[in-house]
Amino acid sequence: MCTPQLHLLTVLALMLPDAAGPQPSPTQALPTSSALGPETPEVATAAPPPDWSEGPTPWTPPMPENVTTDLLPALPICICDLTPGTCDLNCCCDKDCDLDHPRTVFSFCLPGSVRSSSWVCVDNSLIFRSNSPFPSRVFTDASGITQFCVRVNNSKLNYFQKLQTVNATNFQALAAEFGGPSFTWTSETQPPLPFYRAGHPILTYYPSWSVVSSLRQPAAVGAGGFCAESNPAGFLESKSTTCTRFFRDLASSCTSEPALDAATYYNFTVLKVGAALPPLQVPVTLASQTRPPLLSGNTCQNIVSQVIYEIETNGTSGIQKVSVSFRQTNLTVKPGVSLQQDFIIHFRAFGQRMDAFPTGPRSGNPGYLIGKPLLVLTGDFRHSMTLLQSEGNGMCSVKRHEIQFGVNTVSGCKLRPKEVSCSHLQKEIYQALHGHPKPEHVAIFGNADPAQRGGWSRILSKDCSVSVRKEATAGWQL
Repeated sequence: MCTPQLHLLTVLALMLPDAAGPQPSPTQALPTSSALGPETPEVATAAPPPDWSEGPTPWTPPMPENVTTDLLPALPICICDLTPGTCDLNCCCDKDCDLDHPRTVFSFCLPGSVRSSSWVCVDNSLIFRSNSPFPSRVFTDASGITQFCVRVNNSKLNYFQKLQTVNATNFQALAAEFGGPSFTWTSETQPPLPFYRAGHPILTYYPSWSVVSSLRQPAAVGAGGFCAESNPAGFLESKSTTCTRFFRDLASSCTSEPALDAATYYNFTVLKVGAALPPLQVPVTLASQTRPPLLSGNTCQNIVSQVIYEIETNGTSGIQKVSVSFRQTNLTVKPGVSLQQDFIIHFRAFGQRMDAFPTGPRSGNPGYLIGKPLLVLTGDFRHSMTLLQSEGNGMCSVKRHEIQFGVNTVSGCKLRPKEVSCSHLQKEIYQALHGHPKPEHVAIFGNADPAQRGGWSRILSKDCSVSVRKEATAGWQL
C-alpha cells in the first residue's frame, strides 16, 4: 500500500520536424507556450509573393489589398477550407460560400485562396498616361521608390497577343471603354449594399413593435465576465461566447428577466439581406422544446443556460433559414446567485446536411497550419490531443490544454489521488497524463479522415508494471 500524498506530474510535448509536414509559412522558429498561462495565438502567415513575368525586376512591390482577383479560382486544393459544410471566413476558394464574386462579401481573401497575379513594373517617372486595358497600380516601397505596375492575366500568353490598332473608326469606342477624366469625384455617402458582407450586423425585425434591430450575441466583459447585451452577431462569423449573470433577488427576476426566457431569443424575424425593399423576412424556427420560466418554491425553473443559432446562407442571396435550440436549467433562489450562459452562432451553406461531415473542423488542408489543434483518433472518434492543466492553486484541473501544431508546450500540476493502493494510483496517474479518451493514433495531415487509416500514425505508449516500481510513470513517443 502506498501512503496518500500529492504527486507532481510534468508533461513535455515537443514538435519534431519529421513528425508531419506543415504548409509553407515564413515563420521558422517554433514559438513556445505554457499550459499554465494564456495560450499562444495562432501565427499569421504572410501572403506569397506574386508570380512575376520573365525579365529582371529591380524591386518587388507588395500586393495591394484591393487588387482584383479571378472569379471562383480553379485551385486544385482550397487550403483555407477548414470547416466542411461551412463557409470559412475570407476563404475565397471555399465552395460552401457559394459566391461568384467573393470580394463583394469578404473584405479580403486569405493567402492561397486566389490565383497569384502577374505584374510588370517600370519606374513611375517614365509613365505619363496609361492606356493599358489591364488593371494598374502605383506602389511605393519603404525607401520611397515609386513603381508603376500593370497586372496581366497571363504573362506567358501576352507575348503572343496582337496589339490593337487605334484609328478614326474605333477611337470613340476605345475612348469610352478605357478613357476617363483626370479627376473623379467619389461621393462620401455610399448607398447601402443589397446584401450582407462578412462581419456586418444581422438585421432583425420585431413585428409587435415594428422595430428593426440587430441579432445580439451577449459576451463577457470585465474581470467578472458580466454579460454585455449590445454585442452584435457578425454575418458568416461563427462564434461561441460565455458570460455570467448575477442576481440580487432571483425570486423577483425569475419570470421578469427577459434574458432568462427562451421566447426572448426567437420572438422576431431575421432580414434575409441587408437592404432590400421591401424587406425579406426569415422566421426563426424552434429546434427544441422550451418552457417559460416558473418560480416553484425556492427554485427558478426553465431558465435559459445555452442558446444555439443555426443560420443557413446562400452567398449574396443572404440568409435562407434560421433555427434556434436551447438548454434550460433550474436555479436555487439565494442571495447573490449567478448563472453562466453560453451563446453559439453557427453558419453553414444552405441545404447542407450536417451528417455528411462527421469529421469536424480540419487543422489544415492538406498540411497542418501552425497553431491549429493536433488531431488524434480513439477508435473512430476524432478529437484534439490535450495535456493536463493546473488551476490557480496548482492542482490538476478538469479542463485540459489543447496541443497546437508547431508549438512546444510544457505543462504540470499537482494530483491528489483518490485511491491509496498502488494499482489504483498508477491507473489514476496514467489517465491524468493521457486524458480521456486515451489517444491511439495521431493525424499525419491536418485534413485526415478517420475512415482512411493510412492518414494516421499509431501512438507508441509504454506502461510500467506495478510490480517493478511503485511510482507510476508514462512516456509518449510521436
